[in-house]
Amino acid sequence: MARTKTSYVCQACGSTSTQWQGRCESCGEWNTIVEEIVDSGVGAGPKSAMAGGRPIELLPLSGETETAARVESGIAELDRVTGGGFVKGSAVLVGGDPGIGKSTLLLQAAAALADRGRRIVYVSGEEAVAQVRLRAQRLGLGDKPVLLASETNVEIILATLQNGPAPDLVIIDSIQTLWTDRVESAPGTVTQVRTSAQALTRFAKKSGAAVVLVGHVTKDGQIAGPRVVEHMVDAVLYFEGDSSHTFRILRGVKNRYGATDEIGVFEMSTLGLREVANPSALFLDQRDKDAAGSAVFAGMEGTRPVLCEIQALVAPSPLGTPRRAVVGWDSSRLSMVLAVLETRCGVRIGANDIYLNVAGGLKINEPAADLAVAAALISSLMGSPLPSSNVYFGEISLAGGVRPVAHAAMRLREAQKLGFQGAVTGRLGKGDVPSGIVVGEYAELAELIGKIAARAQRQAAE
Repeated sequence: MARTKTSYVCQACGSTSTQWQGRCESCGEWNTIVEEIVDSGVGAGPKSAMAGGRPIELLPLSGETETAARVESGIAELDRVTGGGFVKGSAVLVGGDPGIGKSTLLLQAAAALADRGRRIVYVSGEEAVAQVRLRAQRLGLGDKPVLLASETNVEIILATLQNGPAPDLVIIDSIQTLWTDRVESAPGTVTQVRTSAQALTRFAKKSGAAVVLVGHVTKDGQIAGPRVVEHMVDAVLYFEGDSSHTFRILRGVKNRYGATDEIGVFEMSTLGLREVANPSALFLDQRDKDAAGSAVFAGMEGTRPVLCEIQALVAPSPLGTPRRAVVGWDSSRLSMVLAVLETRCGVRIGANDIYLNVAGGLKINEPAADLAVAAALISSLMGSPLPSSNVYFGEISLAGGVRPVAHAAMRLREAQKLGFQGAVTGRLGKGDVPSGIVVGEYAELAELIGKIAARAQRQAAE
C-alpha cells in the first residue's frame, strides 16, 4: 500500500523543502511555502518497475515523417499564432490578466469550430453552465453546437470526455480551479496544478484531441503555478492588452509545431473580439506627426512586420536623481542607449528626466528599436520634430555604431505600403532595398545625431 508524505512547496516557483520556512531559498519570495500531502509512490520499487515494464521498439532517425494534423479555427489571427491551427493530440496553455478576453476568444474559437462540424467540449471550472450561455448569447453565439460542462474534478472530466465520441477540441477554463483525488491539496496549489495538467496532457496524447488550458497570471505577468507546466504542454500563448485600449495581442512564446514570437491582434468590441488585419495602421492611427520626440519604428513580430510609434520626452529634472519611466520597452536597454549617447556621441542627456512610451500599449522586445529610441530622444531634447515620412530601425552597439538587423526588406515594404517614403537604418546589403523608398544608411550613431541637430538649427532659423 502506497504511503503518503508531507512536503513543503513554494506556491511561486514550485520548489520543495523538507521543512517550513518563511522565505523560499529558490525564488526569494516570502510566505509562499505551503504544506502539502503528496503521494510518495513508495511500494513500486526497482523489482516492481522491472516486472511491470516492457521493451519498446527502437527506430532509426531517418524515415518517413507525417505532417501534424491541425484543427483550423477559422479565426485567422488565432491560427497564425498557433502555426495554422490547433494540432491534434497537443496541449496548449493560454495565459492572461483577468478580464483580458481569454474566455471570450476561446468561446468564439469553439463556436467557429463547431460550425465546421467539429466536436467541441468547453469545461468551465469558474462559471456555471448558465453563465457561459449568457456570455455566448451576448456574443451572438447562443445557437452554436458547443458542448458545455461545469466541473472541477479531473477524474470526472476525464471520464466524461472518454464516454462517447472523442472530441476534436477540449477547452479547460481554468487549470487553477481543477483538483484531483491523487493529491490532498487545495485547488490552485502547485501540486494540484501540476498533477491536473499532467493528467489532461496525457489524455490529449492518448485520444488525439487538442486540449486548451486557460491559466491565470501573477502580478509579474507570468502564468501562475510551477514553470514545469509550461514545459509539459506543446504551446504557450500569452494574451496581452491594456484596459485603457480596445485592442488585444495574442503572443506565442512556445510552440513545438510552429514559429514562436508570432502575434495575433484583436480589437475588443461589444460583440467580442474582432480580428485586426493591419495592426500597423491601428498603432499609427492617432500619431502626431509634428510632435518632437516621436519616431516610427519598423519592427518584426515573428514573421509579421509591425510599425508603431515610439514617444520620448526629455525634460529638466528638479531632483538629484533623474527619473526614468519606460512603458513597452526594456528599461535596461534604455540605460544602454543613454550611456552610448553620453559617452560616444557627446550628448548631455543623463541629467534630465526621461519618459519613454510605445504608443498603443504594444511591448517591444527586439534590439532593432535602439535607433528609433535614440532618434526620439534626440528629437525631444532639441525640440525638433523628425521627418514624418521616415521610419527607423537598427541596433546600436556599445561603440556607438549602428548595426543592420534581419528582415530589412520586409520592414521597408511594410513602411512603403503605409505611405512612408524614407527609412533610417544601418548599412544594408544588396537587394534589401525595394524600389520607391529612400533609405538613409548610417554606420555611426553620431552621424545621425549630427543630421538631426543640423535640421533642428535650420528649423530654428526659419
